[in-house]
Amino acid sequence: MRAAIYARYSSDNQREASIEDQITQCKKKIDSEDWELVDSYYDRAISGATLLRPGYQKLLEDIRSNRFDVIVSEALDRLSRDQEDVAALYKQLSFAGVTLITLSEGEISELHVGLKGTMNALFLKDLAIKTHRGLSGRAQSGKSAGGKSYGYDIVRKLDDTGEPVRGGRRINRNEAQIIKRVFVDYISGKSPRAIAIALNQEKILGPTGKGWTASTIIGNRKRGTGILNNQLYVGKQVWNRLHYRKDPKTRKRVSQLNPPETWIISDVPDLRIIDDELWNTAQTLQDSRSRETRPDRQRSPDWHHRRPKHLFSGLIKCAACGGGMTLISRVYYGCSANRNKGTCNNHLTMRLDRLEEAVLQGLQEHLLTKDLTDVFAREYTLEINRQKDEASAKHNEASQKLITIDKQITNIVEAIATGRSGSALLDRLEALEKEKKLLNEMISDPVVDSIRIHPNLTELYIKKVSSLRDNLNNVNFKNEASQILRSLVDEIRLHPIEKKLQIELVGDLASLIGFGTQYDSDVNKPGSDNDPGSTKWLVAGARNHRELTIPPIAI
Repeated sequence: MRAAIYARYSSDNQREASIEDQITQCKKKIDSEDWELVDSYYDRAISGATLLRPGYQKLLEDIRSNRFDVIVSEALDRLSRDQEDVAALYKQLSFAGVTLITLSEGEISELHVGLKGTMNALFLKDLAIKTHRGLSGRAQSGKSAGGKSYGYDIVRKLDDTGEPVRGGRRINRNEAQIIKRVFVDYISGKSPRAIAIALNQEKILGPTGKGWTASTIIGNRKRGTGILNNQLYVGKQVWNRLHYRKDPKTRKRVSQLNPPETWIISDVPDLRIIDDELWNTAQTLQDSRSRETRPDRQRSPDWHHRRPKHLFSGLIKCAACGGGMTLISRVYYGCSANRNKGTCNNHLTMRLDRLEEAVLQGLQEHLLTKDLTDVFAREYTLEINRQKDEASAKHNEASQKLITIDKQITNIVEAIATGRSGSALLDRLEALEKEKKLLNEMISDPVVDSIRIHPNLTELYIKKVSSLRDNLNNVNFKNEASQILRSLVDEIRLHPIEKKLQIELVGDLASLIGFGTQYDSDVNKPGSDNDPGSTKWLVAGARNHRELTIPPIAI
């Protein structure tokens, strides 16, 4: 029996050796069962509340590739503490025929998933409440309640009992001079962008240890972000201004503003860097400048789900520095790092309409090659057959469950016949009858023995691809067509070559051949070599390891 190990520790508070300890214990279990160890997967210092773990993602990929028959882990919460994620993992394992065994719980069943998932979710919630309560007390006393503000150093010392005293800070003199310079430059008329560029040119690191941007300087006044809005610089600490929630759709943390009455504000005069006159002048100047520009738009509660303004918004990257390419004017894309930070030498620009036209033409021509139409036809057939096999498996599962329910109903009826009765027994009988009815309805739907594939599947595919571009101009299909086209591209990289921008499309081959169906493909086909004269090429996602050449298009 082929086995795999998964290990994880959640933070720097745990020992680095925890991973090795977990793997050692899991190996003992595998050896005792005389199984074959195929591979070990692990994630260091990453929370179990997130799925964005490289080791975990590789494990999921190999589950789909049928690399092993059983997974061994220390405990279920090593894999995930999120109830929904645990349930989703269990479904994937069940479908792939992989058993999950933990040293703490043994072989994992649906009961474990339900109970343990709930307990882990409650643990995270309780931990968050306790942590917030502890930080609240620290903030009320004027101590740091988490995070490190630019301009300050963390003071590490022990109390009389040898325990660490947390939350102490002192002014970093070098960084304080930079903060004062930012305020002086701003009130002297320099823009946040100009200030950021000057600091970057002098190789002065920003608060994140990287370069400065205009937003690092100006931030957001309501949220108290940015150098110009940090009240700590005038000796006032504001805590609990924001709270964070995980968006269930994007799985990213989204910050939200708390009501002002819940903020904890404390005086910390020993941390003052900016005098009141300089601070007030900067705030007044921000007010006057914001009135000169357009007012902030009212954001809807789901503003972070808003539809991209342009077809490929957010996908365009500068190949020179890896940063984003943004609209630097109404119709021209340019490197954001070059314009806002001065840290990139790529000053070339490209018209929005010409970029979109080139990408659309390249995608269309590539998708219509015989190579890819053949792949689509094959993968489409495989997917249809997979769906048929899945339906057949569910049909058989329902039939087996129906046999079990019939036995349970017979036992209850016999119990009632012998004189045993009660509301609980009758309720159970009623529930079983309802479940039996649903199962009979499921079984009554026949499973198709053979799948009929349209004889002109390739022609239908070509027609579908050709219509995508036209549908962008059709008000009834524009949104759907835009979503499909965006799904075909992970990144659009613009390379500055010989004083011109050349386009590289980076996409997932599974998306390219599967946009007509809702599934993931496991295509692995050797790619063709890139044409050295091409100005546009497509690189498939890492999962498929495929490169395909798109003929050059004049830009």
